[in-house]
Amino acid sequence: MSRRYSNPVGSHGRFSGLLAASAVGVYLLVVVGATTTLTDAAASCQTWPACNGQFLPSLSDPLLVVAWGHRVVALAVAALMLTSAAVAWLGDAETRVRVAVLAAAVAYLVQVGIGAVTATSGTPTTLSAIHLVLGVGIFGTMMLALSWTLETETATDGDWEPLPEPEPVAADEGERPPVPTAFVPRAAATARAYFRMTKPRLMWLLCLVAAAGMALASAFEGTALTVETVVLTLGGGVLSIGASGTFNHVLERDVDEKMARTADRPLAADLIPVGHALAFGVALGAGSLAMFASVNLLVAVLGFTAIGFYSVVYTLVLKPHFVSNTVLGGAAGALPALIGWAAVTGDLGVPGVVLAGVIFLWTPAHFYNLALAYKEDYARGGFPMLPVVKGEAPTRKKIIWYIAATLVGAGALAVVADLGVLYAVTSATLGGVFLYYAVRLHYEQTEAAAFRAFHASNAYLGALLLAVVVDALVL
Repeated sequence: MSRRYSNPVGSHGRFSGLLAASAVGVYLLVVVGATTTLTDAAASCQTWPACNGQFLPSLSDPLLVVAWGHRVVALAVAALMLTSAAVAWLGDAETRVRVAVLAAAVAYLVQVGIGAVTATSGTPTTLSAIHLVLGVGIFGTMMLALSWTLETETATDGDWEPLPEPEPVAADEGERPPVPTAFVPRAAATARAYFRMTKPRLMWLLCLVAAAGMALASAFEGTALTVETVVLTLGGGVLSIGASGTFNHVLERDVDEKMARTADRPLAADLIPVGHALAFGVALGAGSLAMFASVNLLVAVLGFTAIGFYSVVYTLVLKPHFVSNTVLGGAAGALPALIGWAAVTGDLGVPGVVLAGVIFLWTPAHFYNLALAYKEDYARGGFPMLPVVKGEAPTRKKIIWYIAATLVGAGALAVVADLGVLYAVTSATLGGVFLYYAVRLHYEQTEAAAFRAFHASNAYLGALLLAVVVDALVL
């Protein structure tokens, strides 16, 4: 018989909030712990639990602040973990959630013990690695418990069903935006249309990815970052994104007419001839490759791959035929990280690859929110997006899973790239905000909630990449 409180503490939203807070707390502890190890801050605090015999030590030494902050966070997270375990076990949580949370709480106590030994024994490498891996495992377990809890509390039977075929959008000339006939208005509208085909909203984030790759390479390899390299790499990136976006508009013009949110795109609205758009895309692509080649050959090869992957592999193969299109399509967004690294070093390095991995994992957590908001439109266009084919519940659950994977990847980047406290705090704080809106999406299940989670994902990645740049080049 299931044990319950007479008035269950777990009352759904509160319990999921407790699990989310515990998971984010564990994550913060992991990334701050990694920073403590990387900066050798533990050497300034070699007794446990007090720091050099003092529970309130002088914090004049920045490394002591890091080490002592790690222990304060550990204490707060211990309270969250034990509370989560008590509520799960004594409340109305499912058996699988109870087992997961209790296992995580026990593992956390073991991790604390390992941390104490590590702090007082000169931080042996093997013990520190075990400590870190165990922390990642605890975080993953708490996120799994959170996804199970949200699934049970918010999903209905209909949420696991494919989306019924929606009513088509009438391909009526009267529904298209009017095309100006006077010369000046027509020229202005045409200029805006060409600009729109380049997908400018993607540019700032993807250029920031490349900038983070360059900053990491410069700091990690000790190679000077020149203005010429930055200008050529980011300029080539802007042109390659514009070329990819233009080719995407050309190849999807017939489908765009069927979807309400894309029916007014330049080619769907017959504002620009297809031949002109193709010539524009080719010109942008050629300019991009010329700028990339001025940096080095590897950057040009990666740039050509990025254009081809998004324009052909993703647009023609993955997006219209595979439900995994969003996951596999993340490779297009990950390539700028490799381009940025290669621009500085002329080769590929582990931190650059890990940064690309973070972008790859972030993409589904980011784009599935948009897929939920526009699911009817994607169904009209014939695209097998996850909420269209599998239902909303699996999509919301996978957003949580990919947030967890993204945060783990971001933690791995901190380790391999030797990033500091600013990066650690940014990842945990903005990651917590992203997770908060993903949890709210489960309960609200509205288009507005999906857009809030979508924008939170942008804010998380943008802040994370800026933290990479600042940590690598300034701090």
